[in-house]
Amino acid sequence: MGFNKNDSLNMLSKLSLRRVWNSIKVYSSFYVTRWTKRPIQWGLPFAIALEPTTACNLRCPECPSGLRAFSRDTGNLKEDFFRKVIDELHKDVFYLTFYFQGEPYINPKFLDMVEYAHQKKIYTATSTNAHFLNAKNAKRTVESGLDRLIISVDGTTQETYEAYRKRGRLANVLQGARNIVHWKKELKSKTPHIIFQFLVVRPNEHQIEEVYQLAEEIGVDEVKLKTAQIYDYQNGNPLIPTLEKYSRYARQKDGSYKIKNKLLNHCWKLWHSCVITWDGLVVPCCFDKDATYRLGDLKKSDFKTIWNDRSYQNFRQRILRGRNQIDICSNCTEGCKVFT
Repeated sequence: MGFNKNDSLNMLSKLSLRRVWNSIKVYSSFYVTRWTKRPIQWGLPFAIALEPTTACNLRCPECPSGLRAFSRDTGNLKEDFFRKVIDELHKDVFYLTFYFQGEPYINPKFLDMVEYAHQKKIYTATSTNAHFLNAKNAKRTVESGLDRLIISVDGTTQETYEAYRKRGRLANVLQGARNIVHWKKELKSKTPHIIFQFLVVRPNEHQIEEVYQLAEEIGVDEVKLKTAQIYDYQNGNPLIPTLEKYSRYARQKDGSYKIKNKLLNHCWKLWHSCVITWDGLVVPCCFDKDATYRLGDLKKSDFKTIWNDRSYQNFRQRILRGRNQIDICSNCTEGCKVFT
């Protein structure tokens, strides 16, 4: 359940000459930056994440939405603002993630916004806990043109699942997945590409093989195993897996833990992507969950100005000087490592 031909061809179909040229400029500027050690930025991001909502129905322990612990404003993305952003960026952006914090389906206009992005020939993806994928929403999801649907399945039994997905019901998740599979067949649609995402933590690490079997039984397209970000990891944590391969943290001789990967002084995300919160704040990446590093506000300025202004360039320069000096980077393994 790794490479999928249909999904890859679908993504490539979103490319236009302008989008390809923009991507070439972005790649080039990133490598010139690495060579010169100066923040060079050509082009606009070809991937963005937009936050549909900060609200969530679950209480996951390592998530600000679940903990109800945001230090920023909370709310739902407004459809008219979303359209304004897409109208500005769609000629260069070809990959749009409808997710940052929260459960996307809580926003009543979520699928209308997906449909609008689909009309602009943007590849659309979202991540969901699948508790709202009843028959009606599943059908509407397929009809919206959503290209990728990531479903969090962090256990193959209710006991294991709810160890992390507090207040969640595994039966609802699996039925939601079945509903999507059903409507894909019913509507003869190749999309969305359905992924079971399995966040590997200590309570569920013994069920890795079972999630692959479950996905195959339901008709899911792919399984991704994801390493978990743990906030309080230095002195150990019951969520850190015992299987070292699936842990971001390595146990030291004194019993403490540290991040396994070396923090390199560059970050691809700062050149090709960004996150836009529900209320229009532009932040560097998905690790800035509280929007601490506010590089711009789309309610006050257009995106191109923000992307190229001094605040963004200064942040890129800080990355080049030392990622370990930036708090959101200190617990980052450059891309939320996944194993397929």
